[in-house]
Amino acid sequence: MYYILHGEDELSQTEAVAKLRSKMGDPQFADLNTTQFDGRKISLGELQHACDAVPFLTDKRLVIVQGMLARLEPRRGKTDDAGKEIEEESNPTLAKDLIAYLDKLSETTRLIFIESKTLAKNNPILKHAASIDEKKAYVKEFTAPTEKMLPKWIQDRVKSKGGTIDGAAVAALAEHIGADLRLLDNEIEKLLVYRANETIRAQDVETLVASIRESDIFAMVDAVGARRRDLALKLMHEQLAQKAEPPALFGMIVRQFRLLLQMKDYATRGLTVDAAREQLKMHPFVANKTWTQALNFTVPQLEAIYQKLLDTDIAIKTGKTEPVLALDILMTELTK
Repeated sequence: MYYILHGEDELSQTEAVAKLRSKMGDPQFADLNTTQFDGRKISLGELQHACDAVPFLTDKRLVIVQGMLARLEPRRGKTDDAGKEIEEESNPTLAKDLIAYLDKLSETTRLIFIESKTLAKNNPILKHAASIDEKKAYVKEFTAPTEKMLPKWIQDRVKSKGGTIDGAAVAALAEHIGADLRLLDNEIEKLLVYRANETIRAQDVETLVASIRESDIFAMVDAVGARRRDLALKLMHEQLAQKAEPPALFGMIVRQFRLLLQMKDYATRGLTVDAAREQLKMHPFVANKTWTQALNFTVPQLEAIYQKLLDTDIAIKTGKTEPVLALDILMTELTK
């Protein structure tokens, strides 16, 4: 059986994978029978070899592939005689061969495709999954909550962990953290421990949720833009010393550079900062600061940085690099 987990809600994706791993039985043997790949680089032969391997001392194997299906997304470009755009498969040979292999995937293998973005509805593997028995393929899209739905997400998250939170505290959390779900989850955990069995209040949020502030992230990114390596590393380790979790800190860095890339794109297209702010649903102060900061980078620089962020994300999630070391390496590379 194979699974397709796609969408921007990385936190829920990670939890879904953890749940699947928990069904593998004894963790010791589960680890021996779990293989993870960077899907941007893996060949079909490597994938087949991992999936065809016989489970060791258990009845199942787990193969996790991140980013492979994005390589198969249909692309536009050519036009027909009437001037209408034609969609073409990005890699029709790989798509065809992968589909043929999925039809004969070993019953002892659980293959999980993870995609950090929502796949197009006409992605060939999505279409294949929809055409076969649901017992052979499972698809779930993990959509991040909108700004309007974020308060309900916070309330539901607290409730799922056995806690309660009042409306003012929900609003304060949403204002302080925004839609960074992993960071929100970390802060909710801290608040639940702090309040024990009592209701979380706005005052609690103001007291505890101070480990990562927008100004600190702006200062760190300013240091990256100025190639001030020592300062960038110092600011990062100050956050870690204040008990900021490495995944949460990394998430804030990714979010900031994503906003910078979006702002730079709007600027190159002739939009004003107010128009960009409206498009991105940002607070005016944050929007103005991000707009100014984006002027320190070129589009190619931001694209190269975003690629390094993706490489770091994969290195952390696949266990290739310890999180704090990965952040140190990232800051060193970004400030070359």
